[in-house]
Amino acid sequence: MDAFTALYRAEFSRLVAGLVSMVGGLQAAEESVQEAFEAALTQWPSSGWPPHPRAWLIRTARHKALDRVRRRANFEGKRAELEAMARTLDDPAGLSDDEAERRFPDERLKLLFTCCHPALAMEARVALSLRTLCGLTTEEIARAFLVPVPTMAQRLVRAKQKIQTAGIPYRVPAESLLPDRVEAVLAVIYLVFNEGYAASSGEARVRQDLCDQALRLGRTMAELMPRRNDVQGLLALMLLHDSRRTARVGEGGEPVLLEEQDRSAWNRMQIDEGLKLVEEALSGGPPGAYELQAAIAAVHARAATAADTDWAQIAGLYALLARVQPTPVVELNRAVAIAMAGALEHGLQLIEVLDRKGDLKTYAALPAAKADLLWRQGRFRSAAAEYERALALAASAPEQRFLERRAAEARRRSEQRA
Repeated sequence: MDAFTALYRAEFSRLVAGLVSMVGGLQAAEESVQEAFEAALTQWPSSGWPPHPRAWLIRTARHKALDRVRRRANFEGKRAELEAMARTLDDPAGLSDDEAERRFPDERLKLLFTCCHPALAMEARVALSLRTLCGLTTEEIARAFLVPVPTMAQRLVRAKQKIQTAGIPYRVPAESLLPDRVEAVLAVIYLVFNEGYAASSGEARVRQDLCDQALRLGRTMAELMPRRNDVQGLLALMLLHDSRRTARVGEGGEPVLLEEQDRSAWNRMQIDEGLKLVEEALSGGPPGAYELQAAIAAVHARAATAADTDWAQIAGLYALLARVQPTPVVELNRAVAIAMAGALEHGLQLIEVLDRKGDLKTYAALPAAKADLLWRQGRFRSAAAEYERALALAASAPEQRFLERRAAEARRRSEQRA
């Protein structure tokens, strides 16, 4: 990722969030920020990057927003509105870099609750959050949803229009309304983190910008609602997974299996924080999906070596999770845990049942997990076939290279035995 792309992904959502209430709408704010980045892309290659890129973008985006209002409004009829807006924008040309950054609000949590309003369909909430909060392009979001780009573009436009026409407020809702909104907000944060933790496409295995965005939002939610176990559980889950960041990817960008990771490279500060949060979340009543997933991650985090992993405990936690969240993916993970706990054949049988049902027929992790268990049984020819099936389903380039290498090694071992 080049430096400009990294800056875009880091600052896009903050700039949009800070402008929404000033310009009176999400669409106008996003267009103003887009114009600011386009101006930077035009000017910076010749003039050089400014000493404070964020401050430059803040000032430019504010100017673009004010110009946009002037263009669409009758100046005499809107004089009072324009003057009020100009005062709100603090005449950014006169601000120093430090003042521009200090006075520009970070209102991304308000933007998240706006994007996750119950009036919007869940799919629209997620897509809009990925666009406005994470700076993903329409093309990237369309790929994640497996729909054509024009279709996704229309969905995003309709969602923004609904926010405008329905008068959906740009604010963190009152405490009495929070419980109805939190589930959707947490789901969006979780999806953002997952896309960063294991990118669904492209050359990068990990999108750290998305992981960092999700962690920041998770921390903000934990501060806002410190007594909610699901909020604490999600933050713990993300911290424990993210603690393995540097160990999860090899030199060529390919994934490194959990049992092969250098555990000395795991981030102990994140692990300690995550473990504390897990204990707090589990002590507050019957655990939900996030708390149980965090508890599973905690078992891995506590194991000094791969051999020390308490797979029986993990299998038991997945059994509980299957009751709370009965999905095929949870059942797949439970089958793998059962196999790793010492019942390889039983785990394989459970995966075979899932395979025949067909609910995960496009999910590369199923044949990959099946291949790994076959490998452990020494059934290399069958393992090679499953790795090749997973390869055909994998979307990201690093995952494809990893599966291709594993398939080739399985074939080589099978031929040696022949």
